[in-house]
Amino acid sequence: MSEAPVRFGIVGSGWRAEFFVRLAKALPERLAVAGVVTRSAERAARLEAEWAVPAFRTVDELCDAGPEFVIPSVPWDVTPSVVQELVEREVPVLAETPPAPDVRGLDELWDAVGAASRAGGGALVQVAEQYTLMPGHAARLALVKEGVIGQVTSVQVSSTHMYHAMSLIRHTLGVGHGPATVTARAFTAPLADPLSPSGWSDDLTPKDAVTTLALMDFGDARTALYDFTDNQWWNPLRARRIVVRGSLGEMVDDTVVRMTDPRTPVESTLMRRRTGTDLNLEGAEVHHISFDGRVVWRNDHLGASLSEDDLAVVDLLCRTGAWVRDAGPEPYPLAEGCQDHLLALACEESARTGAPVTTGVHAWADR
Repeated sequence: MSEAPVRFGIVGSGWRAEFFVRLAKALPERLAVAGVVTRSAERAARLEAEWAVPAFRTVDELCDAGPEFVIPSVPWDVTPSVVQELVEREVPVLAETPPAPDVRGLDELWDAVGAASRAGGGALVQVAEQYTLMPGHAARLALVKEGVIGQVTSVQVSSTHMYHAMSLIRHTLGVGHGPATVTARAFTAPLADPLSPSGWSDDLTPKDAVTTLALMDFGDARTALYDFTDNQWWNPLRARRIVVRGSLGEMVDDTVVRMTDPRTPVESTLMRRRTGTDLNLEGAEVHHISFDGRVVWRNDHLGASLSEDDLAVVDLLCRTGAWVRDAGPEPYPLAEGCQDHLLALACEESARTGAPVTTGVHAWADR
């Protein structure tokens, strides 16, 4: 008998909330929305009609609907209070990123729900950080764990912004919650910006765009370079790239170079099997990623035709479902999300002041 779909609730009704609802509809055998909380009766009626999910006015009403976990999809400054409200009801939480807006907020949130849940024997709060689960990143991390390029010593990420990039950097380098020194600068230059979440602008007039560069020193010969330009996620004029350097080789995007013997450097490629091209009628999606003829990442949701980012979020939701059912580990603990945003805030502070910033060791470090 197949397992029942994971039922989750959402607090908030913005575009991120709609994102989760859309994915649940794409995989009804795996995911189901127990309900969405929104503030106005008018908005609730519209959501029920447009999204075809139950809409509630309060967190209490949502909790009465029996979600297995709840996603607070609300503004940064509201997230901590919603998380605390859910934890008080002993409801597992998958908090949106970042879990709090600033360092003080991170510390206060941890004091309120992190330490308490740890002392009680089981954490109740996870963070919706999906980037390490994206197919390409997951494949590279698999090779890192195998030691294909030896000990990883540096990472260069020019792809996504702040806490998401920090997650990739930390997990690729294998660094935890210790101190790091960040030296960042922000530069402004003209750049056309033809595409955004609202669509094509039909305007190629260059406008000022800020690029933030940050050098990060984690100690023990581990460094990172963060490079992000405004709207880099959407702008087709700026590529995304990642460089992972190790003691025995390196990865540059999907290319891996390493030594097979003392005189033989070899180059291999992470190969995606994508369908839907030319006369292939299997549907447009990625099936797996292989390395030297063996699969290092596989799509567990074939048939849904999901983008790679969607696949990562679905994976996170399913892992959270397994966690709340005591069938899997914590998908992304609150301590990890706090450390990611702590480093992101250090980048912003250093870029703003022009001075290096060394992060402290916070209460979640022993989590």
